Amino acid sequence: MKTNKNLSLQLYISKAQMKSLAVLFLAIVFSTVSSGATVRDTIPNNNILIDYSNPKEYVIGGVNVSGIKYISPEQIVSITGLSVGEKITIPGDDVSSIIKRIWMQRFFSDVGMYVDSIKRDTVYLNIFLQERPRVVRWDFEGVRSGERKDLEEKLKLRRGSELSDYIISSSKDVIRRHFVEKGFLQAEVSVRQEVDSLISNGVRVTFVVNKNSRVKIQRINFSGNENIRSRKLSSAMKKTNDRRILNLLKTKKFNEKEFENDKRLMLQKYSERGFRDARIVRDSIYYMRDGRLGIDIEVEEGKQYFFRNITWTGNSIYSADMLNAILRIEKGDIYDVVSMEKRLFDAEDGNVSKMYRDQGYLFFRVMPVEKAIVGDSVDVEMRMFEGKPAIFNRIIINGNNVTNERVIRRELYTRPGYLFSQTHLERSLRELATVGHFDPEKLMSPSGYSVIPNESASTVDISYNLEEKSNSQFEIAGGWGGNTFVGTLGISFNNFSLKKVPNKKAWRPVPLGDGQQLAIRFQTNGTYYTALSLSFMEPWLFGNKPTSFSLSTYYTRQTNSYYFYQNTDQSMEVYGFALGLGTRLKWPDNLFVLYNELSVQSYKLKDWQYYFIFKDGISNNLSWKIRLQRNSTDQPIYPRSGSDFSLGLQFTPPYSWFRSSNTDYANMPDNEKYKWIEYHKWTFKANTFNKLIGDLVLMTRAQFGYLGYYTRALGYSPFEGFILGGDGMSGYNTYGSETIGLRGYPNNSLTPRLNNSYAGNVYDKFTLEVRYPLVLQPQSTIYALLFLEGGNSWSDIRDFNPFQIKRSAGFGVRVLLPIVGMLGIDWGYGFDPVENKSKGGSNFHFVIGQQF
Repeated sequence: MKTNKNLSLQLYISKAQMKSLAVLFLAIVFSTVSSGATVRDTIPNNNILIDYSNPKEYVIGGVNVSGIKYISPEQIVSITGLSVGEKITIPGDDVSSIIKRIWMQRFFSDVGMYVDSIKRDTVYLNIFLQERPRVVRWDFEGVRSGERKDLEEKLKLRRGSELSDYIISSSKDVIRRHFVEKGFLQAEVSVRQEVDSLISNGVRVTFVVNKNSRVKIQRINFSGNENIRSRKLSSAMKKTNDRRILNLLKTKKFNEKEFENDKRLMLQKYSERGFRDARIVRDSIYYMRDGRLGIDIEVEEGKQYFFRNITWTGNSIYSADMLNAILRIEKGDIYDVVSMEKRLFDAEDGNVSKMYRDQGYLFFRVMPVEKAIVGDSVDVEMRMFEGKPAIFNRIIINGNNVTNERVIRRELYTRPGYLFSQTHLERSLRELATVGHFDPEKLMSPSGYSVIPNESASTVDISYNLEEKSNSQFEIAGGWGGNTFVGTLGISFNNFSLKKVPNKKAWRPVPLGDGQQLAIRFQTNGTYYTALSLSFMEPWLFGNKPTSFSLSTYYTRQTNSYYFYQNTDQSMEVYGFALGLGTRLKWPDNLFVLYNELSVQSYKLKDWQYYFIFKDGISNNLSWKIRLQRNSTDQPIYPRSGSDFSLGLQFTPPYSWFRSSNTDYANMPDNEKYKWIEYHKWTFKANTFNKLIGDLVLMTRAQFGYLGYYTRALGYSPFEGFILGGDGMSGYNTYGSETIGLRGYPNNSLTPRLNNSYAGNVYDKFTLEVRYPLVLQPQSTIYALLFLEGGNSWSDIRDFNPFQIKRSAGFGVRVLLPIVGMLGIDWGYGFDPVENKSKGGSNFHFVIGQQF
């Protein structure tokens, strides 16, 4: 046998045992493949020689894949590119390339390529693979259940997937960053792997999290700030706050991304003061003690600049004088770039961009350029491109699974062929948000709509991305009123479709989609009290005009039978019917609505000796109601801006004017005196909503009501008065009075009494309420509130004093669930005397609906 002295490795293969022997091309593999692919040698006792210094070309006779369980051999062969009949050089680059391709799949912890046998010029290859372990279970240690859920959603790890160093490393990084963003800057993550005893090649992986203590910012120190106080700079930083008293309600955790953004906001504060060259020289972050962070920021302010000359170029629609009037910047004003850009680009009323976009100039652009800087003065040139007016092209509706498309389109002010208007787009969003069928939070967010411009065609497509929400409500409740417990069962469908009633397929469970409202309500405590009401409302009676039509009827029966075994010979029955029309006005603007209603009510008494002015007879109430309302709130559930004003008048015919002037009302029987009830009732309600910080909202409310008479000798009507105090949910009342809640006092306690009956003929009420949302989702809306409230009631307008009010303060929470409506609980404390008490004291109030 001859051997070559230059060979680094010789391999002999036995002819008799060729199928059981293999050769690993060790030098080639280790020169091209990263560590992790293991090798094996088998050196048999025979005299067949493979010369590694003299590569030889072979024909592939077969390829076998061994060691795999989850991946098919055909898939591996396809990765290698090998096929029977093709030629391969051994040893050579082909082998190293094949092993590298397999290794790059990251599925295997061990890759080996063997020669099973050689027959003349034909080679039979075997690829041995060791698959990475499969994860039987992913687990977390040291985290709460809510945190576990958040991590699972972020990591999206699957059981049965292969385990690799990359997955371990990247998952640890995601987990640590998750807790760092929550203020746990010193969080540590380790991994524990355990071999599964039941599943072959299976492992259980546990991420062990040690959050350590939450790191909070103790102090932010500013230096170099001579013109702006540290307190102002600190307040400019929205998410990076220290423990000073002004940041009492703000988070103190440190977030690196937010810190970078807050540094830019801090420099904006300098830009607002004209310090255009202000910059941060350095900043440092350090631990003051365990869990407490210190931040030092050094600034270089530079000098203060002022506006000198402002010129406009490219403007043809509006003159420079008109644009300057909108910009509201005079020569010598502080060079406030932030305010200048807001007045140029913000979509608010009275700004340049909004003015152009409302005239259709969607493609309008303006670029302020510093033309010259002389000393501390800056000349600015406004370079404008007005472009052509854009036309609405396609109006696309997405996400309306229940509501008919025509119901949506009739609310829109953006219509194909019309000139583009930013105001019309915003108004359309508001109308869709207030209609009640869609999630207003998503609709008013950037994802709720899309503006798709086509500048070459001067058109724009608008896409409304809606998310339907359930707004039908089921009511089951109990309340205390009239010295008895009253149970209530009601259901209302706020997206009903009367047209689909004959269609059997539409009953799932009821016909929906046309925006109509149908409500049925039933109240009872047994034989003593029963009430039934039914109402229907069509918001667009004539299809193409927003004229609402409403119809309601109700029936109430009350007896002297507190218990089922008592007789019911004594009774009072009330029948009622109302028909209303509401019309949206065009003047003073199209936010005004004029509502008219005709109502008929009849009281029928039979030997009734309880809480009424006569025992036997019939009393009728025929009235006309007029209400003028302007509502500009951005949404009905949790409004952040806008207002709601209404002025109402309800009146009956002046029957007493047609009687003799000598009529003796003092001696007239009550059943004759009030056979036809007469009054005129005035109401005024005003609500405003203003965003304070973020979603923190200030709500203010003022209310006034007056029940007047036509003839002094007849006096005030005992019907349709005002009952003030408490939660505004007194179950039922006898004379059709309007119940007004005032928290901090017992129910009805602020209402004057005459002859053992309530006689609230005048009232006022004022509310100041701060609201903050806890949950804003289609499934539920939850917000907390603090309130100051005051009001009072008088029996005669001559005694009215708007400053003689009963005051209270407290807090509460509201929960809106689509299936049941608004629920709430308030605690109020009344500060003033009431009903022989020195003060109203502490009172809890349970709320169903929007009483307050």
